[in-house]
Amino acid sequence: MSLEPTVPGPVRTGPGRHAVSQVALAGGEFLMGDARGDGNRGDGEEPVHRVRVGPFTIDATPVTNTDFAGFVEATGYRTEAEAFGFSAVFHLAVAARDEDVLGRAAGTPWWLTVRGADWRRPGGPLSALDGLGDHPVVHVSWNDAVAYCAWAGRRLPTEAEWEYASRGLLSGARYPWGDDLLDPAGQWQTNIWQGQFPHRNDLDDGYLTTAPVRSFAANSFGLWQTVGNVWEWCADWYAADYYSYSPPLDPRGPEHGSTRVLRGGSYLCHDSYCNRYRNSARSSNTPDSSMGNAGFRTVGQE
Repeated sequence: MSLEPTVPGPVRTGPGRHAVSQVALAGGEFLMGDARGDGNRGDGEEPVHRVRVGPFTIDATPVTNTDFAGFVEATGYRTEAEAFGFSAVFHLAVAARDEDVLGRAAGTPWWLTVRGADWRRPGGPLSALDGLGDHPVVHVSWNDAVAYCAWAGRRLPTEAEWEYASRGLLSGARYPWGDDLLDPAGQWQTNIWQGQFPHRNDLDDGYLTTAPVRSFAANSFGLWQTVGNVWEWCADWYAADYYSYSPPLDPRGPEHGSTRVLRGGSYLCHDSYCNRYRNSARSSNTPDSSMGNAGFRTVGQE
């Protein structure tokens, strides 16, 4: 079997209520996992293993604030962050009164629990979505993303589908565009942290938090920002040892678990803290968790 990915079909607009442009992928076989030795110990990026995925369509970009607002307007849906009354906000992005900052996350004190932070108010009660319509929606839990998918007639990608799509035609590369973070002109190719994490971001890529979903450049499949910008929820339960027993054909993750897979890293990724802005990198969180650096994109079967 060939490991060469198939050139995708044209980008097209999603059907009906889901207006995100999509890319039709024929599917194929690839080597999944970290073959470069870049992985974080314990994340389960090894062993590298051969996987084949069937044909599917995938959103060219993450779901935006404008897209999500259409879902909420049509359904009256209330996210879990809204129901709980709080969400996690990076400390430099907080827009809230002192009394609305409820505490810091243990072990990661740069994350603050902020009352009133949600998808409409990503920094907290004193923030809004003005000018952020084309940015990825954040403060959505896995459960929220699944609710959107049910409304849109879509689903979340499997972890294998996500990695296949992110790798594009550069199946062995570290990043969707190749192996280097900077392009030949010395420009950043994705939205991650520059400077001294977590106190100083030099903003060399232009963004403290999220960037518009069509910033930088699309990969060879026509997908924008699969790494950096925001983490993306996948369908699978997470297990660090899953690759040791994953089936070779359309793996769907473990049957049970306590956390769901997140892929792609975010605007907070930095070598000193989180080098998970790579095609093979893995992370996870509980299905009801929400934070200011996680969103999602959807897929459908061809």
